[in-house]
Amino acid sequence: MDASVLTFLGISAAVIVTPGPDTALTVRNTFLGGRHGGILTAVGVSAGQVIWSVGTSLGLLAVLLTSESVFHALKLLGAAYLGYLGVQSLRSAFRGGPPRGSEPPRDARGRLGGLAAFRQGFLNNLANPKMAVFFASVLPQFAPPGHGMLSVLVLLGAVFSILTFLWLALYAVVIARAAEFVRGSRVRRTIDGTAGVALIGLGVSVATEGR
Repeated sequence: MDASVLTFLGISAAVIVTPGPDTALTVRNTFLGGRHGGILTAVGVSAGQVIWSVGTSLGLLAVLLTSESVFHALKLLGAAYLGYLGVQSLRSAFRGGPPRGSEPPRDARGRLGGLAAFRQGFLNNLANPKMAVFFASVLPQFAPPGHGMLSVLVLLGAVFSILTFLWLALYAVVIARAAEFVRGSRVRRTIDGTAGVALIGLGVSVATEGR
């Protein structure tokens, strides 16, 4: 296997396994919607990454990152969305009910609908400015210049997206199994509160960090 491919896979793995907003949201939604909710959150996150890779191949991300005002707006948008999800989790913890915006459960296994889980994962990833920086700065280094560069960029983005899905799906399976042992409402509310604080903290971190 070409050394550059191994390097790309190594960098991708390091980025993917580092806990961040997508990981926190997947954990939260797995507790709310079971394994199904967690996996669909992972699908939404991966779909957002596909958008980032297409944007990179078309040169749109390079334009975005050259504009300080646009990048700052994206950063604030991402922070606000994380804060919104965190506040909803805290409200659920204090009230003992499902967060606003969650779809009614189809059975007793969860309180978060599949469509809501996918949507949250998708929007959460698209509102993460670190993804824009990663795709725009790292992917082009592994794409050969010339006619085939665009297709290689999309392919690399697809590989990164698949690896992300596999990692987050594994998270969802493990967390869902653990959740089977914490069925009590008090424990659930504690988990909601912890997730809410974590998401708000990540939102503050996104808002205050530089590039």
